[in-house]
Amino acid sequence: MMLKILRAKIHRATITHAEIDYVGSITIDRDLLEATGIKPNECVLVADLTDGARFETYVIEAPPGSGVICINGAAARLVNVGDKIIVLAFGYVSAEKADSLKPRIALVDDGNRLTKLL
Repeated sequence: MMLKILRAKIHRATITHAEIDYVGSITIDRDLLEATGIKPNECVLVADLTDGARFETYVIEAPPGSGVICINGAAARLVNVGDKIIVLAFGYVSAEKADSLKPRIALVDDGNRLTKLL
C-alpha cells in the first residue's frame, strides 16, 4: 500500500502579491524552495490561515532572497495580499517507509525569510 505523506511545508508565509491575469500557480522565493526541497512545477496544497481557503496549484520559482509569495491565476481571487498561508507538499511512500519520512518544515518571518528549519 502507498500512503500520501507530508514531505515539506512552508509555515505561516505572507502573501506578497495576487495576480489574477496569469495562467495559474504560486510563485515562491527560491531560498524557501531549496530549504524545503519543494520543486518548481510541483503540485502543492495552499491553506489560507486568514480565511480558510484551500486550493491546489503548482510552484514557480521566484528570485532567491526576494521574499515573494505570489498567488497567480484564478486562485488569486481566494486570497488577499497580507494573508498568512501554509504551503504543503506531499509524497507517496510505502506503508513500511512512512514512519521514517521526516518532513522539512520551514518557519518564516513576516518578510518570508527562513527563521528555522524543522
